[in-house]
Amino acid sequence: MPRYRLTIAYDGTDFHGWQRQFVGPRPPEEAAPADAAGTDPAPTGGRGRPELRTVQGVVEDAVRAVVREPVVVFGASRTDAGVHARGQVCAFTTGRERGRGWPPERGTEPLLRAINARLPDDVLALSCDETDIHFDPVKASSKSYSYTWHVGPNRPLFSRRWVHHVRVPVDADLMAEAAAMIVGTHDFAAFAAAGHGRLSTVRTVYSCTITRLPDEEGGQRLRMDISGNGFLWNMVRIIGGTVLDIGAGRRPLDSITRALETGDRTLAGPTLPPTGLCLEWIKYDAPA
Repeated sequence: MPRYRLTIAYDGTDFHGWQRQFVGPRPPEEAAPADAAGTDPAPTGGRGRPELRTVQGVVEDAVRAVVREPVVVFGASRTDAGVHARGQVCAFTTGRERGRGWPPERGTEPLLRAINARLPDDVLALSCDETDIHFDPVKASSKSYSYTWHVGPNRPLFSRRWVHHVRVPVDADLMAEAAAMIVGTHDFAAFAAAGHGRLSTVRTVYSCTITRLPDEEGGQRLRMDISGNGFLWNMVRIIGGTVLDIGAGRRPLDSITRALETGDRTLAGPTLPPTGLCLEWIKYDAPA
């Protein structure tokens, strides 16, 4: 059974995040979800429950329409509602029977075109490749996110879906100094949302930088780029909130050090809105 890997981009504004979601309790008779390497032989969906609009939902529906099978599309990162992506990775396994599935000999370019023809305007499949049957998109070696601010008294109009408006002046150099303090292997408990569900809050951040972008729409544009071996729930948005607070003079520079040492959430900044957050890329140790 061939397995295919997709790289997709999306504007997350009008989505309730990546993961497929239904409203209301799950009936006990519904089948358990398939594992990451398999297919769901008889997906029951929501059994009449209203479904929220999610990225996984629209991608899965598009793929199912093309391969004419009830496949499950598994994503590498469960981005929250409103979060964007330029390099989300997902995968699905399908059959190769006549009239169903997608045999490898049919090629991945026609498969990519067919999927894109069925996707809405705010999602685009960038690439499609055949991969190993055991490839699990969750098992990434590193990821990168960006967070973009529009700094100025006037709110942005044309880019409002992709940037977070900051009305107060900020010190970009101080923000860059704060961002550099995040780099390394640390316990990021202070930078995680409550209920993150992870056994360990230790993560390694490979880089964290602040870049001045060209001014746009009457405001200064700043972008934080951060890469690491993994991120806790809301970790990037909390790091961004902390760095912003320091740049705006609302928090001392050493609050980052103290937050990392103590795990005290109150020493870190607020959780920024999802608007300015974008999943940039995902990498894997072995070719897939």
